[in-house]
Amino acid sequence: MRPRPCAVGPLDGQFARQREDPRDEHARSPPKLTGDERADLAACLPLEAARILTAQIPDNQPLTGWAFVKDLAARTGASLATTRWDTGSVLAAVAAHAGPRLTTRILHQLPTGWALLFGRAELTPGA
Repeated sequence: MRPRPCAVGPLDGQFARQREDPRDEHARSPPKLTGDERADLAACLPLEAARILTAQIPDNQPLTGWAFVKDLAARTGASLATTRWDTGSVLAAVAAHAGPRLTTRILHQLPTGWALLFGRAELTPGA
């Protein structure tokens, strides 16, 4: 039996109640998130958000964190600043419940720019 992936336990939907339609924040999951990381993340999410995440086919086009925010803003009609804030708020809450190990595994699958959205510093190797 695999250990429980969430550090704190599944989110109870607390962040989903902050908006009228919780799917706004989960309209598109991070690109290229596959395998155990995808399944473990789904286990940390409220049921509705987990269903949305697992129903999507992972995007083969790797989007940076900023490109994801711009795409989401364009699709929702929100400003870039609001979309960045909302996305960061949701992903930081997810990271807190997922714990540092799962969050690190997720970030290793994603292109640059995602760490800040998950509430972490984006460290890059020196030239």
